[in-house]
Amino acid sequence: MNAIQPSQPPLQPIQKRRVIARPKRHLRQRSYQVMALESTAKIAVNFLITAVAGSALVQLLPFHWSQQEKLREIHTEVKLMEGHVNSLQVEFSRNFDPQQAKSIRQEQGYRFDPSQRRVVLMNQDGRVIEQTDLLP
Repeated sequence: MNAIQPSQPPLQPIQKRRVIARPKRHLRQRSYQVMALESTAKIAVNFLITAVAGSALVQLLPFHWSQQEKLREIHTEVKLMEGHVNSLQVEFSRNFDPQQAKSIRQEQGYRFDPSQRRVVLMNQDGRVIEQTDLLP
């Protein structure tokens, strides 16, 4: 039983398996085509999005520029109004200053203190150069 048995050739010859051409190569080529089609679709969609964004920018830029111009005009008007408001505030504070009440009444009412004397400087032609009121 444990003896080595002589090798005998097999009774039937071993048949070589036939290599059946599997469509692997065809599948690879098809997967490359699918990937190429997918990449092309992605690029086309990206170009479309870029075109839409560019179109929106082209439409928005003139609006933005007009708004900036309006903003500059408003800033200019605000500066002018600030100057006007400042002058009105100075005049308002002067009008309600008790120390200047007498001089303001004289300016607005053309009345003068009896102790004041009017000095009028005239040209040789008879035109008035300057009028001032002096206290004695």
